[in-house]
Formats: sequence, C-alpha cells, structure tokens
Amino acid sequence: MPRLLLSDEHGSKLRKILRQQSIYNKPDLRLTVEAILYHLRIGCPWRDLPKAFGGWNKIYKRFNAWSLTGKWIRVFKALMVDPDWEWVFIDGSYAKAHQHSAGVAGGNEQAIGTCRAGRTTKIHLAVDACGLPVELKSPAAKFMTVR
Repeated sequence: MPRLLLSDEHGSKLRKILRQQSIYNKPDLRLTVEAILYHLRIGCPWRDLPKAFGGWNKIYKRFNAWSLTGKWIRVFKALMVDPDWEWVFIDGSYAKAHQHSAGVAGGNEQAIGTCRAGRTTKIHLAVDACGLPVELKSPAAKFMTVR
C-alpha cells in the first residue's frame, strides 16, 4: 500500500466538505481522494497509479468530472479558513503541457503557447502570510478567488 496523506481526522473533515459539494459518500471515496492526491504529489501518469487504489480509469474519470463541474475549486474554497492578509505573495510558474494537449475538439480555450522548451501554459498563485493559497489563476480560467 502506498503512503497515504490523510489522517483519520483530516479524512472525516474532508468527507463532510465533499458531501457539501454534492460528491457522494461512496465506500471508496477516501481511497479515490488519496489516489488523486498521490497522482498530484508524485506526478505519475494515471495508468501508473498503484493497484491498491483501484482502477486508474475510474479515478481519472472522477477527477475529471469533479474538475469540469468546479467541485475541486469549491472544495479549495471551503478549506480556506481565515487567511492572514498581512502579507500576500504572488508567484507565476510555467507548466509544461503534453505535446498533444492543444487542438482538442470542442472549441474550449486552451491558453497553451509554444516556446523554446515546447508547449507551456502559465499558472499564477497568491498565498497569504502563512504560505497557504488564497487565489489561483491560469490564463484559460477566470480568477478563482477564495475570499
């Protein structure tokens, strides 16, 4: 079993927040969230998720569905409690995009450009004085303010 991120206390708090965001409390909900956090932390392809988490395709589809409906942003906002606005730090970073990422059918704006290193997009993040995220912006999305 891979190393998990959520303690039992954090798992129960997150389950309440997920249920408030209309994410159903299925028996494998916590394991699905752990698999998504594992994928984001390690950066491995979805197909390379450890078998202990379950089928990679099911986890990918849930992550994708929750992202498209804005549930992850609402969870992010629900987790933000009393930010310290004394200092706000902003940073931008280029994220490398897969070579086949642009030109997807559907006409959605992709905000992917080319540079010497290949296809990239830029992500801006603002954090409070404690280093906790308060705002996130990518060129393809509106400002996602957490206030």
